[in-house]
Amino acid sequence: MTSAPLPDAPTNWVDRHAPESLKPWLKLGRFDRPIGIWLLLLPGWQGIALALAQDRKAPDLYDAWLFLGFALGACLMRAAGCAFNDIVDRDIDAKVARTAMRPIPSGRISVKQALAFVVGCSLISLLILLTLNLTAIGLGIASLALVAAYPFMKRITWWPQAWLGLTFNWGVLMGFAAAHSLIAAWPIPLSATVWGVDVHPVTPLLLPALLLYLGLVFWTLGYDTIYALQDIEDDAMVGVKSSARRLGSRVASGVFAFYLLAFLLVAWAGVLAGLQLGFWLGLAIWTSHLFGQVRDLRPDNPALALRLFRSNRDAGFILLSAIILGAVSWPF
Repeated sequence: MTSAPLPDAPTNWVDRHAPESLKPWLKLGRFDRPIGIWLLLLPGWQGIALALAQDRKAPDLYDAWLFLGFALGACLMRAAGCAFNDIVDRDIDAKVARTAMRPIPSGRISVKQALAFVVGCSLISLLILLTLNLTAIGLGIASLALVAAYPFMKRITWWPQAWLGLTFNWGVLMGFAAAHSLIAAWPIPLSATVWGVDVHPVTPLLLPALLLYLGLVFWTLGYDTIYALQDIEDDAMVGVKSSARRLGSRVASGVFAFYLLAFLLVAWAGVLAGLQLGFWLGLAIWTSHLFGQVRDLRPDNPALALRLFRSNRDAGFILLSAIILGAVSWPF
């Protein structure tokens, strides 16, 4: 059986260049649509960059490995997560036009084979995780609960996109913990006093990372609501819930509100981290990019929704650049 391009990836490198025998496996891991890899990877890189900015230090060889290791891990864990999601959703996917020809519902890959794929990707990711410090390893293990629960969210809540935000942006916390010099130092004292209150000594340092994480959760809630517009009719037919269905005619207003909250929280993170002028210039460009998506959004145009969703790779790079530039001291 020859593998045909899927509806939401009509032109991609897998269909053009990959051997026929590998195409179903690459599509199972969504390697024909790398946008998801970028959206999972960029928050991790942003967390690393924020830690380096807060440390006020240039990257060393370990930090270079972090950027590379997070890239490899994002590719593998996104592939594992997509395969697990397809295993859980195989009956639903078979009823939706956009997903019916995916490898599992189309019968090109069995459930047992897909499970082996998930295990293999996860084991290699574990080897990468074990090169990090104990805090980052713990956060990596904790993320598995978010990943495992995600496929079921569309069945129990109107806001599965919010859960995706919690999952996809977990890399902020992992990257920050892996790169920050104090958090990486063990053992860490169990308590310290801040303004007369006993707290963990790294708590003030973590606040910028936590705010960045929360801001990016709202960013994901916005862009994945846009993505969900593609399936709004099929989702209603099969009973799948989504923020796009819940918001209905107010979807543009909802995405605007999500992006506004994302801007406010990320800006707050920048203030607490002491980021310089370059961050604020980059943040202005990032915010303009997001609000431009809202301006152009047409709920009845699925092709436009997909294009706007994919533009968030560029948004992620803009914010990463803003954080990096925010670590540079300006002469005025």
